[in-house]
Amino acid sequence: MNVAILGASPKPEKYAHMAQVKLLAHGHSVVGVNPALPDLGAVPVTKSVGELPAGIDTLTVYVGSDRSSALAEEILSYGFRRVVFNPGAENPELAAKLRDRGVESVEGCTLVMLSSRQF
Repeated sequence: MNVAILGASPKPEKYAHMAQVKLLAHGHSVVGVNPALPDLGAVPVTKSVGELPAGIDTLTVYVGSDRSSALAEEILSYGFRRVVFNPGAENPELAAKLRDRGVESVEGCTLVMLSSRQF
């Protein structure tokens, strides 16, 4: 599965980084999204959701609702099959808009979902 991490981080103590490591370990392809991050080593990074390559199935969100709301049009227009709002990144308004467009919207922890084989 191809997964984009909104709020990607190179810092090992950040949950977005932990998710990146675990997603890769589970065999997923990963692309980071962070306008302030030049690279993540072997993982490609884009500056915005709109710059993501085609074929990303799931967006996992690690930014607050103010940031994801500012990116709502890009998120809504990309064509994700699923968007996961991790703890602290919940955005009920954006989640409702996604569901209205037929996109699965999940409030959950990517790390827990991977560990419990629910990802």
